[in-house]
Amino acid sequence: MSGHSKWATIKRKKGKLDAERGKIFTRHIKEITVAAREGGGDPDANPRLRTAIAAAKASNMPQDNIKRAILKGTGELPGVTYEAITYEGYGPGGVAIYMEVFTDNKNRVVADIRHLLSKYGGNLGANGCVAWMFEKKGIVTVELDAVDEDTLMEIATEAGAEDIVTDSGSYEIITQPSDVDKVRMALEEKNIPMVSAEVTMQPTNTVKLEKESEASSMLKLYELLEEHDDIQKIYANFDIDEALLEKLA
Repeated sequence: MSGHSKWATIKRKKGKLDAERGKIFTRHIKEITVAAREGGGDPDANPRLRTAIAAAKASNMPQDNIKRAILKGTGELPGVTYEAITYEGYGPGGVAIYMEVFTDNKNRVVADIRHLLSKYGGNLGANGCVAWMFEKKGIVTVELDAVDEDTLMEIATEAGAEDIVTDSGSYEIITQPSDVDKVRMALEEKNIPMVSAEVTMQPTNTVKLEKESEASSMLKLYELLEEHDDIQKIYANFDIDEALLEKLA
């Protein structure tokens, strides 16, 4: 299981998602704004914007917020201009970390990331140093009780899905990045609710953290990076045994 999935599981157990709703909305707004700026404000002609809007709606973000974010992206309303940047580095135990950032202050965010990585036994690397360890994939998540596996498999494969795996109490439908929107729309047509539909970076290999000190530092580092306002998404290739994970949670 990827570090991203591991930490998502921990967050669900801690019940933090509702408490972070404001931060989740901020991330959706940034994604919608950047998607509208780069591909236009018409969701029918902009798959990235369509997916961003669907994710925002799944988090119960008000429609007015979505509209304003689109208008800011197209320049019809004044707003902050975000620069999209990626940063790469290493965490405790040599864990690879890949971060997608939307920021209006590049100098601030790079200083913050460098400080956090250094504080928890890692370091910031050059572009490309860990990107090769990840593969871009579409992931559509559906709760186990939302649909039976055979029905889900039939709908998803017809829409272009590559595979379906069961993980942490849910189905994860794996697609090529260009097909995630097709799968999402196919499920919507069948009224099958989804937890999320996104393009993500899946690690091609993992680093197992067996020392409690390294595992604890990695989880704390991941949490602090994820809480940073400018870091939109973070991916890491760590793995931790369930017993140690429960001990640290």
